[in-house]
Amino acid sequence: MSRFFRGAFILWVVFRHGLDELVLSSFSHPWLRRLTRVLTLGRTLDQPRGERLRLALESLGPIFVKFGQVLSTRRDLLPPDIADELALLQDRVPPFASDVAVATIEQAFGRGIDQVFASFERTPVASASIAQVHFAVLSDGREVAVKVLRPHMLRVIEKDLALMRLMAGWVERLSADGKRLKPREVVAEFDKYLHDELDLLREASSAAQLRRNMQDLNLVLIPEMIWDYCRPDVMVMQRMHGVPISQTERLRSAGVDIKRLARDGVTIFFTQVFRDGFFHADMHPGNIQVSLAPETFGRYISLDFGIVGTLTEFDKEYLAQNFTAFFQRDYKRVAELHIESGWVPPDTRVDELEAAVRAVCEPYFDRPLREISLGMVLMRLFQTSRRFHVEIQPQLVLLQKTLLNIEGLGRQLDPDLDLWSTAKPFLEKWMMEQVGPEKLLQQLKAEAPHYAKLLPALPRLLHDALRRQAMSPSDELRELLAEQRRTNRLLQGLVWAATGFVGGLFAMQLYLQIRLW
Repeated sequence: MSRFFRGAFILWVVFRHGLDELVLSSFSHPWLRRLTRVLTLGRTLDQPRGERLRLALESLGPIFVKFGQVLSTRRDLLPPDIADELALLQDRVPPFASDVAVATIEQAFGRGIDQVFASFERTPVASASIAQVHFAVLSDGREVAVKVLRPHMLRVIEKDLALMRLMAGWVERLSADGKRLKPREVVAEFDKYLHDELDLLREASSAAQLRRNMQDLNLVLIPEMIWDYCRPDVMVMQRMHGVPISQTERLRSAGVDIKRLARDGVTIFFTQVFRDGFFHADMHPGNIQVSLAPETFGRYISLDFGIVGTLTEFDKEYLAQNFTAFFQRDYKRVAELHIESGWVPPDTRVDELEAAVRAVCEPYFDRPLREISLGMVLMRLFQTSRRFHVEIQPQLVLLQKTLLNIEGLGRQLDPDLDLWSTAKPFLEKWMMEQVGPEKLLQQLKAEAPHYAKLLPALPRLLHDALRRQAMSPSDELRELLAEQRRTNRLLQGLVWAATGFVGGLFAMQLYLQIRLW
């Protein structure tokens, strides 16, 4: 019954915000189109469709808000107006009761809140769809931030996910665009992200990895995890003091170099992507602050590590070569990279794909380089690839979403930011490192244990190879016949030995029976 009432409430919200028109308009069945015309009679829907969708998701609660956030990353599937509106779903969730947060903490640690912390601020400082954050002080005087999961999240999400899967199946079967939009795959992707974010130990480990990776860069601060106080539903970390990066006037009045801050953000992102292959994939302004402390003045502060992206060496090389070829207008190389990656069928004609890529990318070169969006370039390449029946990898879609966030943030700080000029030296340096002597030394060092085992046997293997090569066909044939004779003699010996052994056992058994008789 609870699922029935939840489904009825969802349908009411859909009708209230006019989403039935948005959904049913893509269905090909005539009776559904007639139903759309009937349902829209007498209703005034003045708001744009993207805004109506966002408001509906907010009305349906935290799980649907998070779904909208994840869906906003799939710009390869959504119209731009809907994707832009869904991107506004950031931290628009009211906090849950502080008493519930305290009860969750006490259950996680098995003792009272006063025994866990010297002081605990009951008013949350941030609230999101999955968790909220409180400030506290440990018994040793360290200031910390405490992230607490919303109560009963797993039970709630399983019910809502079941309904989402049901609705996705309807859309895929009834909608003309159902197969192209892949609603069931989108829900499955959301399911994975959501379950990952429900484990705060996983988030803490991702933060620790990013902290290690970024330690020597001196451009970004990442809070230290207090592991003795981390549990699957409670995470305690170092409290960070900074100014939200969206407060540009406050930062400027404090003496922060805003243009340098924009360039540093690009450097941080490309370092995480191309050096480490492990990047913070939720870098919207709500998760970024700037330090004003004298010892770390002007550095970024990253927060909220529930979503991180990973790239393989193959992914990194593919992206770097694509960007480089694009800005050299080498569209044939872009087409070849798509085929070499295996994401386009191998029988795809290079010239056809080259022409499609040129049609998409060439208009960008009518503008100054500083106006070119790398995120949009990547999205256009994905859209072109889809026309040639390629399945875009999820990690690259996540990267494209993060790149759009970084571009938007960088140009908000510095409208004249030339993202390509900032990124090009980094990409070129990375490419040189992949083919230069330093990379060769790294590979030799990695293969050294294998070589250590191979080298002692190398003279014998070389001798055997040379001997086989020096032998004439007749010598090789004689060698094979001799080897066959040796094998036959060995097999005969084994057969006789086995026969003798069995015969001996039989004789011994017969002797024992005679004695007993």
